[in-house]
Amino acid sequence: MGPLDTTTADWQQTARRDFLTSAASGLGAAAVAGLLCTDGALAGGSVPFQAPPPNALTPRPAHFGARARHCIFVYAAGGPSQLDLFDPKPELLARDGQQLPDSITENVRFAFIKKTATLLASRRTFRPRGECGMELSDLLPRLGQHADQMALVRTLHTEAFNHHPAQLMLSTGVARFGRPSFGSWVLYGLGSESQELPGYVVLSAGRGASGGSTNWTNGFLPSSYQGVVFRGQGEPVLNLTSPVGVTRRLQRASLEAITRLNQRRAERFGDSEIQSRIDSYELAFKMQRAAPDVLDISRESQATLDAYGVERPEPTDVKSAHGGGAGVYQSFSRNCLLARRLVERGVRFVTLMHASWDQHGKLNEELTYNARMADQPLAALIADLKQRGLLDSTLIVFAGEFGRTPLAQGTDGRDHHPGAFSVWMAGGGVRGGQIVGKTDAFGWAPVEQPVHLNDLHATLLHLLGLDHLRLSRRFGGLDVRLTNVAGRVVEELIA
Repeated sequence: MGPLDTTTADWQQTARRDFLTSAASGLGAAAVAGLLCTDGALAGGSVPFQAPPPNALTPRPAHFGARARHCIFVYAAGGPSQLDLFDPKPELLARDGQQLPDSITENVRFAFIKKTATLLASRRTFRPRGECGMELSDLLPRLGQHADQMALVRTLHTEAFNHHPAQLMLSTGVARFGRPSFGSWVLYGLGSESQELPGYVVLSAGRGASGGSTNWTNGFLPSSYQGVVFRGQGEPVLNLTSPVGVTRRLQRASLEAITRLNQRRAERFGDSEIQSRIDSYELAFKMQRAAPDVLDISRESQATLDAYGVERPEPTDVKSAHGGGAGVYQSFSRNCLLARRLVERGVRFVTLMHASWDQHGKLNEELTYNARMADQPLAALIADLKQRGLLDSTLIVFAGEFGRTPLAQGTDGRDHHPGAFSVWMAGGGVRGGQIVGKTDAFGWAPVEQPVHLNDLHATLLHLLGLDHLRLSRRFGGLDVRLTNVAGRVVEELIA
């Protein structure tokens, strides 16, 4: 068994209390007496020290040869319209304003619209990009230059049709609370190559996703594996800087004293969360030097800053009440640059959050605003990683929790649609320059190569060298995994 066969890991033994409840008479009673003595109930002793889970920052070998060592997950919260960005449907133009047959909408639940809603054609134009001829929207001209590095899945589907459940599905594999996020699973499986920065960092722009911190939660994994939110400017993590007059030597001495106290507590109770606390204190001490440095982009060339659009102004011709906010263009651009700087320093997983892509109205104006915001810095990120020799080892993913309906909401909007939507990825062992899956003439449902959200998770883990069937953790009496009871690797996406 390898070190990632977590169902047999030495710190995941059956809880002693669970064993006692099943112990019977005879040999069971003798075992109970022995356990009670060990626990101190009969002899006044303490619980023996149990080996804690490994530090989340300790690198661990993958299940097999990994294509990618790092992942940058661009989380377009709200649900980008695949019909206006990634999946052209000429038939919608021909049938604009008509109703779908009742047989298609039967038994379908919508968030807001009625089944009597009519079809809405896209106002966007699509044209083939790259040598592969991938058709992309005119809203993505710079990303289109990298079509040959991108793999586009047009048949992603899920079950949840409202934001928070759907975001939980995308983040944790199931539409309920308490499960670890994708980034936490990756960190749990592989650890981090950086010893001075968190292994899992979250950068946010825009309004913030409705799912909030549940999108980067550690769930039932030790808290060492949760995503750490970095602020794009200023102090990266609040209260990270030492108070005035506290020297680094004094802080080191204080930390060592606190660590000794925590270790004594851990030895007595064997609680893995105490070890997580020790690790967190140590990491915070190291981050005081490393985190400000990684956020300092003053030494980046002007050409790099311009490529990402770090200093670009907000547009004046389009606005967004959902995806906007003061300086969101600059903050998203900066976050894309910071993502490169983080993986360059060994951070395993970076989430770039932006909300919201929830265009129930003003679709043309608000989607234009968001697409322009994302197009330039994401294209720059691909080019920058490639130029630095990091693209082959860095997996980039762009996804929202669902897509949008081909049916209109009002005169210029689309409702939530989990039945078929698009995701693209690049780098990190992805077979670029291809489209996986095909939807019907209206973009309503997959007709070729459907890819469930759990299939996407299984595939991304595979690219990172992790077998989704083996990456598990005993919880509630079950060996729980990210892909739940489903998931298959989409081989077409693997280079």
